Amino acid sequence: MKPLSPNDIEAELSYAYLHAVAAKAGVGCKVGSRHDDNAGIDAELTGWGPFPGGGYLEEININIQLKATVQQPATSGEYCSYSLQGIPRYDDLRNEALATPRILVVLFLPDDSNLWLHHTEDALTLRRCAYWVSLRGAEPSDNKTAQTVYLPRTQRFDPDGLLALMARLSRNEVPRYREQVA
Repeated sequence: MKPLSPNDIEAELSYAYLHAVAAKAGVGCKVGSRHDDNAGIDAELTGWGPFPGGGYLEEININIQLKATVQQPATSGEYCSYSLQGIPRYDDLRNEALATPRILVVLFLPDDSNLWLHHTEDALTLRRCAYWVSLRGAEPSDNKTAQTVYLPRTQRFDPDGLLALMARLSRNEVPRYREQVA
C-alpha cells in the first residue's frame, strides 16, 4: 500500500476537523458513501433540537461538501476566497431544488505541513480553521473548470456556528449565497 499523498492527508484532516466540531456540538456525523460522493456529498450532519434560539423543527440534516487547502485565501474584508474546482460540484451546491440543505466547508491549513497537527500530553492541535458557506441560489459560472466562491469570515465552522446554523434551519431559514455575500 502506498503512503497517503499530501492532498489525501489534507482531506483526512478535514474529516477529522468535521468530526471534532460535530461531536463537540452534539451533532451526528456520517461520512458519505461512494454514491454520495458522486453527488457531491462528503458527509451528512444530523442535529436534534431543541436548538439554542431554534424554531419548530427538531431534527435537522445538512449535507456537507468538504474541502481542505494549503492555498491561503485572499481576504477581502469580511470574506475569504476559495477556488472551487469542478463546475458540476459548484452546480450541485447552488441547486435550489434540494430538500436537504448543502453547505461547502473549507479548511484552510498552514503552508508548512509540519504545522498542520501538533500533539502533546496536554493538547492535540489542528492549525487554522474552516469556514462554511451555502451556495444555494448562486449565479451560474461562466468558467469551465473552477469558480471562485467567497466564505464569510463570520461563518467559522465551529460548534457554536454549527448549532446556530441548525437553529436557523429549524426555523426553515435556508441560507442563500446572495444573503451571505452581499
